[in-house]
Amino acid sequence: MSDMQSTSGAVRLDGKAIAEQVRVELAAEVAEFKAAHPMFRPKLVALQVGERSDSSVYIRQKAKACKEIGVEFEHVQLDNSIQQAELDARVDSINNDPAIHGLLVQLPLPAHLSTRHVVQSIRAEKDVDGFHAENIGWLSKRDGSPYFHPCTPLGCIELLKRYNIAIAGKRAVVIGRSDIVGAPVAMMLTKLDATVTLCHSRTANIEELVRDADILVVAIGQPEFVRADWVKPGAAVVDVGMNAMDDATKKAGFRWVGDVHPGAAAHAGFLTPVPGGVGPMTVAMLLRNVVASAKRHYAAASTVRIVPSVLNLADPVPSDIVIAQAQASALKPIAQLGAELNLAPRELEPHGRHAAKVTLDVLDRLDGIRNGHYVVVTGISPTPLGEGKSTVTVGLAQALYAHLGCAAFACVRQPSQGPTFGIKGGAAGGGYSQVAPMTAMNLHLTGDIHAISAANNLVAAAVDARRFHEATQTDAQLMARLCPPKRGMSQFAAPMLRRLQRLGINKTRPEDLDADEVARFVRLDIDPERIVWRRVLDTNDRFLREITIGEASTERGMSRRTGFDIAVASEIMAVLALTTSLADMRQRLARMVVAMSRAGEPITCDDIGVTGALTVLMKDALSPTLMQTLEGSPVFVHAGPFANIAHGNSSIVADKIALKLVGVPAEPGFVVTEAGFGADIGFEKFVNIKCRASGLVPDVAVIVATVRALKMHGGGPDVVPGKPLADEYTRENLELLERGFANLRRHIENVNKMGLAAIVAINAFATDTQAELELVRALARDAGAYDAIPTHLWAKGGAGAVELAQAVARCCADKSGAEGFRFLYDDNLSIKEKIEAIAKQVYRAASVSYSEEAERKIEQFAANGWSSMPICMAKTQYSFSADPALKGAPEGFDLPIRDIRASLGAGFIYPLCGAMQTLPGLPTRPCFYDIDIDEDTGDIVGLF
Repeated sequence: MSDMQSTSGAVRLDGKAIAEQVRVELAAEVAEFKAAHPMFRPKLVALQVGERSDSSVYIRQKAKACKEIGVEFEHVQLDNSIQQAELDARVDSINNDPAIHGLLVQLPLPAHLSTRHVVQSIRAEKDVDGFHAENIGWLSKRDGSPYFHPCTPLGCIELLKRYNIAIAGKRAVVIGRSDIVGAPVAMMLTKLDATVTLCHSRTANIEELVRDADILVVAIGQPEFVRADWVKPGAAVVDVGMNAMDDATKKAGFRWVGDVHPGAAAHAGFLTPVPGGVGPMTVAMLLRNVVASAKRHYAAASTVRIVPSVLNLADPVPSDIVIAQAQASALKPIAQLGAELNLAPRELEPHGRHAAKVTLDVLDRLDGIRNGHYVVVTGISPTPLGEGKSTVTVGLAQALYAHLGCAAFACVRQPSQGPTFGIKGGAAGGGYSQVAPMTAMNLHLTGDIHAISAANNLVAAAVDARRFHEATQTDAQLMARLCPPKRGMSQFAAPMLRRLQRLGINKTRPEDLDADEVARFVRLDIDPERIVWRRVLDTNDRFLREITIGEASTERGMSRRTGFDIAVASEIMAVLALTTSLADMRQRLARMVVAMSRAGEPITCDDIGVTGALTVLMKDALSPTLMQTLEGSPVFVHAGPFANIAHGNSSIVADKIALKLVGVPAEPGFVVTEAGFGADIGFEKFVNIKCRASGLVPDVAVIVATVRALKMHGGGPDVVPGKPLADEYTRENLELLERGFANLRRHIENVNKMGLAAIVAINAFATDTQAELELVRALARDAGAYDAIPTHLWAKGGAGAVELAQAVARCCADKSGAEGFRFLYDDNLSIKEKIEAIAKQVYRAASVSYSEEAERKIEQFAANGWSSMPICMAKTQYSFSADPALKGAPEGFDLPIRDIRASLGAGFIYPLCGAMQTLPGLPTRPCFYDIDIDEDTGDIVGLF
């Protein structure tokens, strides 16, 4: 730029022109990056306290500059009286907002606020001014790399570079040692291999040092401090000063001068003008910092950091809890795991050191991100001991993550405390394929099941209380108590207004209702014989299955027969698992049917006015709980509906969040979600209920099988919890195994029927022989499985499922599964047609028979307009039929439907096939005999 030489000889370091050039370059850079990455939205926030006019001018300049290059700008203006704590909260909120890439606080601040504190409160990676101690600290180190360089010093260096002024090996003098300009620019020149002298007001021989400087940067804030004749001939002079000097000839009464006398142009080789030199470069470098920050944030958010935890395998394999305690020191703090997943701090709500709620805000932030691969784990018809679906789900995720280096999430249900203290034990996986810490998962965790219990029992209390009050009060008394006067006026609560609309009463003031409308409004007229809502608890207690309530004299003889269910059988649990948002959950809770009126009308939670309270109780439970496996891969634990009487799958929101989080990398990762019990139950409901509600499409299904279960289906003796296994299960028996394979064959066929590829995971036990494993593998492949692979996840963790993980990855890459995905039946079929589609196509029943009660309810449900809902069959998990003793792959049987019920909140109709137990009992020897605590260490013992 030699053509820009001044009349006095020095080349003008035209900051204004260079700044404009930088802006043009940045605009092109942003546009190009946005074109390649549509989710890229750089954003700068300027926080201003008070209304200083000069500060407002600076902010408007920055806003204009941001707009020119395609950076979103937000001006947050706060009242001058704001207190430190409130200002800190605002800064913290911006720090934790992943959509904001730069934050600057406009200085000066009012005297009652600490500037130092506020500046240091800005996260270093968003400190685009470059003032944070961490950024300055890294700048001071020879090999340090700060997130940002301070803008003005960076502008000075940029000017020198743009004019091809050599820096390395030159003598540089910096006058002024401020933290904003002098000290940082001296450090930057040093890192560029200049020999730097930093001068200040106490430096004795400044003139002598200046005369020897090849590069001179002056930022001392004193008008024309450096005299013209001090400047070395040919030196490059960067004048940062901007001082107002009185000048009566100027309209404003002053003129701007720098820290260097303008006569220096006669000596210098290069010189910045004042104004128009460094000033424009400061804003340009701020923009560069913002764009760099946004790209850095985008790059970080476009990867999932894979940081496996090391397993210390023991042989023989100890108990689950001993393994969990041995691995406890290797567990990651939950904040670290969240950071590896690129979760923003505000999206993570820690519950202790190793668990956290993840808010649904992440779905909004990642709305445009594609999903990762969706893998569902199901199983064959199990023995009462279970066949290890949870273990395979966890172990497969560990293998994908720790051994194949893929982003991988497991999504599992939260276990009920009933089985934990009953006979089955916990449900965190097993052996070296566990969710950790398993004690937290199997006990209270984050309180979701307690919230469900509280919400469920509030509904039960409200139903009986309403029935009592209607029986003991007149219409007028009910109206007066339901709409009490406040400040002299009566008014309807929000749910009351909704009830009036459903009744066709278009009035909004209580006093406007006539007597007939009052009666219709205040009286739900609940039929005590047709109350369908039961109380729940999270304990196996057989003596609460059928009870009588209302026996106290205060209840005036209004006793009735009812009972308790296990908490996870509550419809509210199914609602939690199938909801997609807070608003959706509220609507689902509102339409749950709790009873029928004497006139045969359904009575909902909204009719009894409890919808808002339920939503409040369930608000925190809506967020899935983030945990980890023993090998450090992330896990969502959320919801736990029964698989035989409900749909038996973890939550939609957990799957959706996980799919977005693993969909970020260039090579999308995997979400492994578990469907309860066999493929005839959990998988069928996963497809026809869960996928219908979520809109998600799985890529592949993994069917878990064991040699033990296949032998049982081949005619082996009963498998009874608590009793030793018969010899048939511990010795090689290929004939028995081949006969029992019919059960697995049908499950493979059913998965294929839904348009998915099936991979069989053979969960190998120590007593299985190689010949048995190879037989299952060969038979499964012949039956149409994509592959069949023995796994050793219990003993080896992820290392025992590497081949399975490779098959899953290969199948997803082949896209041989999801392209043909389909539901078993259409929404517009009748209730009976849907039931018979499941019974005949999945179970292979020859016919379906209905009790009189079931027939009556089907007609009633159709009249109510409920026929469009999917079907959730409630039947035994131990057989394709309704008879748990009918093993293998029976066909030609009749499926009896003894009753049928509607879960309008969950959004399905569930027929009951045979007797279904909704509250387990305790066995002779429950698990709680073994559970205790070590008084010295506080460790829990005996929990499996």
